[in-house]
Amino acid sequence: MDLLIIAVLGILAIAAASQLSDRIGVAPALILLAGGTAVGFLPFIPAIELDPQVVLEGVLPPLLFSTAVSISTINFRRELVPVAVLAILLVPLSAAVIGAVLTLLVPGLSLAWAIAMGAILSPTDAVAISIARRLGVSQRIITVLEGEGLLNDATALVVLSSAVSAAASGGVSVGGVLGGFALAVLVALGVGWLVGEASLRVRSHITDPTVDTVVSFTVPFLAAIPAEHMHGSGLVAAVVAGLITGHRGPRMLPPAHRVASRTNWHTVELTLEGLIFLVMGLEFFGIVEKVGASALGVVRAIAVAVIAGALTVVIRALVVTPMLKLLSHRTARWAIHWQENAEAIHQFQNRCSAIVRGEAEMPPVPWDRRPFAQVQRKLRQATNHESIARRARSLSSRVRRRGADLDYFAAEPLGTREGAVIVWAGMRGAITLAAAQTLPITAPHYSFLLLVAMLVAAGSLTIQGLSLPALVRVVRPAMAGPADEEEKAAVILLLVNAARDVASVGTRGASQHTAPTGAAGPGASGAQTTTSTPGLDKVSPTAPDPENNESLSPTTEQHGLVRRQGNDVVVSPAAVAKAWTDPTWRHDDLAPMRERALDIIRAQREALLDAGDEGLYSADSLEHALNRLDFQEIMLTSEPH
Repeated sequence: MDLLIIAVLGILAIAAASQLSDRIGVAPALILLAGGTAVGFLPFIPAIELDPQVVLEGVLPPLLFSTAVSISTINFRRELVPVAVLAILLVPLSAAVIGAVLTLLVPGLSLAWAIAMGAILSPTDAVAISIARRLGVSQRIITVLEGEGLLNDATALVVLSSAVSAAASGGVSVGGVLGGFALAVLVALGVGWLVGEASLRVRSHITDPTVDTVVSFTVPFLAAIPAEHMHGSGLVAAVVAGLITGHRGPRMLPPAHRVASRTNWHTVELTLEGLIFLVMGLEFFGIVEKVGASALGVVRAIAVAVIAGALTVVIRALVVTPMLKLLSHRTARWAIHWQENAEAIHQFQNRCSAIVRGEAEMPPVPWDRRPFAQVQRKLRQATNHESIARRARSLSSRVRRRGADLDYFAAEPLGTREGAVIVWAGMRGAITLAAAQTLPITAPHYSFLLLVAMLVAAGSLTIQGLSLPALVRVVRPAMAGPADEEEKAAVILLLVNAARDVASVGTRGASQHTAPTGAAGPGASGAQTTTSTPGLDKVSPTAPDPENNESLSPTTEQHGLVRRQGNDVVVSPAAVAKAWTDPTWRHDDLAPMRERALDIIRAQREALLDAGDEGLYSADSLEHALNRLDFQEIMLTSEPH
């Protein structure tokens, strides 16, 4: 009963912190950390210790999976270079430098144990990125921080394991460390991909959204547990499964399943994030009590934590600064190369289109690059038009994707201002505390090292988290904003063209008929509503084009269900409710209209997903449009009670 009461109070505290954060402008993680620390120091509260395996195996996999599902895979691909630098190169560098300094600050601490401690303090926390996201900085900054937080734990845990082995056995080779890291990542990639694909295929056959959500809760563990048993990184496996699910889910899962799963996962994410920081604060007193009775003392632990925390920021800045300069030079070089070949690229795209139409045999390569030359040779070897056309589409898509990548880098460059935010937002969190608790109890000054890790994580979250808004106001980096009007118009045009293609196929060139999305069921109000697109509320993608003088469906006009009002198609819920009482109308007239509307919505979704794969529009615009399509399809496929 006591445990149940504590759990209920903890959940209520998490909910209260989330609500309070909006009023006082402080992230929920910081509120829970401070509250947990204050409660932990109360005299009638016993010292609390949490098994680190609970965090590493039970809490972090679903949290990282949820973050990976929601991240834009196209943006993640674009930012793979900075993510790799921060997640793979920065962690061992920080571990080595911090370890060398700790040997000077902590008596009796060997270099191997010091490097193990450096590995514990090096990784940033993907959960802590929520603090930066709330400030509204540009999506590029968030993607880099999220990608780093998703992957750097594998590097840190491999370095930690190797350092502990070296301390215990007296020696370890660089080749062994690199081999262990490669094995951990490769196993995680394979298991994560397999679980992600298999789970999507299974979930695509589930008809109940509630059952689908339950199955989705098991996916991160289905990826993490086998990967760990195969000496891989379970956390990276959960991340890979999440990336596969987020990228392939919209094509394979019904919208009702995805909406229900997304809502429930947000609830799980909120609860687990809050639990981590709340427990971190509650554990603080017990660790301080143990160190206070030791020879080194709390004061020395605070001094070591301050120096170690400062080193993490300095080393990070020394890596981020040249990295951003190299990225800037790379982007400039690509842009020049693209401009020099602009005419050839344009001709190449036209030739690919001609191949698809059967009017040409082989496209010229726009520039002498090996991948394109290989495709050209394959096109020569192809024996049928379908194979040639498929390869031409693929190559044309790659060229468009490269152009979209350059537009993306030019629109949101990562300069000095953005670099300052990337450096300061690299906060330590749950992974640091959990990794510290995996140290063997035989490690020298075990409690002291655990307190240092706790102080670095708590200090990083508190100092950097509270001062990050002020830093953003001072340096003024690129901020996330609504899509510009040109992009909105392009998305709307894409939706309208997809709808016209479906309508023209359905009528075999005859006049197109509209399928009012409001006709899925009776309305409760007599007011009239206007159909809308996912991208703009004033144009209906399922409506005919007034400029082409296309007529509305005669059946819908006869029943008074729809009428024209300027350029809009207006639906009368009262008329729909009245017509709904006629079984013949529902079977003979409504069903075909609803199927036509569903065909249009699904074609629009495919067009948006294809555009997303090529990176033609921002992730926010595509997500907004896809969400609107999902809700429209749910409305059309749901049955009234």
